[in-house]
Amino acid sequence: MSETTSFGFRDVDPGDKQRLVDDVFARVADRYDLMNDIMSAGVHRVWKDALVARLAPPRHSALPFAVLDIAGGTADIALRIVEGSSAHVTVADVSREMLAVGRERAAALGQDQAIVFVEANAEHLPFADAAFDAATIAFGIRNVPDIEAALAEAFRVLKPGGRFLCLEFSHVDVALLDWLYELYSFNLIPLIGEWVVGDAESYRYLVESIRRFPNRVRFAAMIERAGFARVSVRNLTGGVVAIHSGWKL
Repeated sequence: MSETTSFGFRDVDPGDKQRLVDDVFARVADRYDLMNDIMSAGVHRVWKDALVARLAPPRHSALPFAVLDIAGGTADIALRIVEGSSAHVTVADVSREMLAVGRERAAALGQDQAIVFVEANAEHLPFADAAFDAATIAFGIRNVPDIEAALAEAFRVLKPGGRFLCLEFSHVDVALLDWLYELYSFNLIPLIGEWVVGDAESYRYLVESIRRFPNRVRFAAMIERAGFARVSVRNLTGGVVAIHSGWKL
């Protein structure tokens, strides 16, 4: 791990980033999913559905299928996975405020038996080796102070033959879309955050963190260094987001 890590456009001590990230999500947890709807005009739902479609959880199977959803506190991914499937999902998130939202949502939808919530740091997962059939993380990896440690942990807790799927913002590769996306992100998203959540700074950080995140090639290389094989990348919406996939073989 390097001597410093990024918190948005700032370089901070790795020990400080987790506290700063925790503060962000404590402030935005109650309206996090609402903000996702507003900021993406609902398109984040399509991206998440694409992630779960690639996971392809078994619909009707007597065999257990255990999924670990990392940094999935509000259960947006977990609820998609368990809907109509025989999967069981463990949601691990370092933010107790985000987990509280997820528990409430799961209970309201009658899915609190299929989803378990655990307060846990992605860099130090409290699970046994080879405990899960699949691991997912959506829009969370860029908030982890030590991304390589989190990838190594995801690899460790997967069974041989298990799959890792990561949905994350990427780098737009369409010229005009890139310009429009940049304009929208830096000028309007913080304003929307102030209007909806009363917190422009948290959303300014989230926008900046996207720009500091490694591009598709570099992130794929990080996944491979963690031990994953058959690493692939699928761009969505002109590269606004990407789904990275890797297998523990």
